[in-house]
Amino acid sequence: MSMHDDNDHHEHDLGLAHDLKFMLGRRKLLALMGGVGVASLSGLPALALECVALPWETQGPYPADGSNVRDGQVINALTQEGVIRQDLRPSFGTLTPVADGLQFDLELTLVNADGCTPLAGHAVYIWHCDTIGKYSLYDITDANYLRGVGISDADGKVKFTTIFPGCYDGRWPHIHFEVFESATKAVSGDNALLTAQIAMPEAECSAVYAADSRYSSSTQNLGRITIPTDNVFGDNTAEEVAQQTPAMSGSPTTGYTGTVTIPIDFTAERSTGASMPAGGAGGPPPGAPADGSQPSGPPPSN
Repeated sequence: MSMHDDNDHHEHDLGLAHDLKFMLGRRKLLALMGGVGVASLSGLPALALECVALPWETQGPYPADGSNVRDGQVINALTQEGVIRQDLRPSFGTLTPVADGLQFDLELTLVNADGCTPLAGHAVYIWHCDTIGKYSLYDITDANYLRGVGISDADGKVKFTTIFPGCYDGRWPHIHFEVFESATKAVSGDNALLTAQIAMPEAECSAVYAADSRYSSSTQNLGRITIPTDNVFGDNTAEEVAQQTPAMSGSPTTGYTGTVTIPIDFTAERSTGASMPAGGAGGPPPGAPADGSQPSGPPPSN
């Protein structure tokens, strides 16, 4: 696994401050000691899975968190008014396009890996590709959908409504996220407590891609990749992969709900690694430069 480390600092528009009054409603805490949910993914004891700290992983080439540029301009969705929201399908601010795809309701529970205690008031920024593997603000420059920030409630919960992500060539279907101590600290984009990814479960991916014509290329792409050969998830332990895979309910016709517990190790080292070249296991999605690089920015590794 690899992580982009950018020490550059940029001036930011503090439009995010206008959103700080938005808080998600409270939800009952998942039974951390229970034998259901992600524990069923690998047969491991529930407590072990609920508290497996997730490894640091790459932001990839399309984070729009102020750490890279497009056409010489810093791309930062975190400073834009409206970024704190629950429904990620519409664009926000001055942009209007809406993402089409199967509805996916995602609930994250943030906990301290040391004791599995809930983390309240933390900001989570998530972003992912559309049904055909394209990213807003980079591949689709007039849209900023499928990106947004949520604030964890007293039970550590954050809920988003988005679409089921597609599978592009070279990567296992995934959702990127960064966790920050607060919404205010999320503005800077370079003080994350954790940068990691959610691995979408294979059974649901196969079902959605086969049933829904909007995911036209995903079935073929999924057939060329596995978790062990993925350049991000491939070097994670079985327990880590189980922890970062949502427990799912629903159907490929009505939509899905997924729940993931995100344990954060506050003492973990932030390791870096080399990015995969374009066309390799970590090749960029459609729209990336042919040489696998971001113009004037870091190379993509998904």
